[in-house]
Amino acid sequence: MAPLNYYLVLSAIIFAIGVAGVVIRRNFIVILLSIELMLNAVNLTFIAFARYLGSMEGQVIVFFVMTVAAAEAVVGLAIIISIFRHRRSLDPREMQLLKW
Repeated sequence: MAPLNYYLVLSAIIFAIGVAGVVIRRNFIVILLSIELMLNAVNLTFIAFARYLGSMEGQVIVFFVMTVAAAEAVVGLAIIISIFRHRRSLDPREMQLLKW
């Protein structure tokens, strides 16, 4: 079995890639995928610690995080479709809909 440090380093790398995708990219779908990548990195950390400590609590938390991530993807895609129908553009720099 691989040591806990390997899983934590892998999780940190995946999370950093997700953060870079959110910060650098200007495409809503790529931003949503980057958020999913960050959630999966956190899930990997929960599973690694649950396995290391011999506890099921981390795996239960992962189940709930995956449920919320699926709901986030559905709601996010619905918002993207609605914005595209009204604005005919998906460039986040052009979005002024949510500003006062």
